[in-house]
Amino acid sequence: VGDDVFAVGCPFGLEHTVSSGIVSALNRTDVLANRELALIQLDASINLGNSGGPLFNRRGELVGITTARLARGEGIAFAIPID
Repeated sequence: VGDDVFAVGCPFGLEHTVSSGIVSALNRTDVLANRELALIQLDASINLGNSGGPLFNRRGELVGITTARLARGEGIAFAIPID
């Protein structure tokens, strides 16, 4: 929690986009249809087209795959941990 992360994707068809944020929480459940899957919560911009893109830390390590955003909240996104 508190680590810088970078999400790579193609939101709205705009290629080669990177957004940055911080890890807000770990082990968030009750987000996806599989309510037991623990996710990384982050505040990086994740828009349509970013899902499935990589989430990197400052060391360039792949830490997750962006998967969802909270529609009723601004700046609340989730990633599946890489492990």
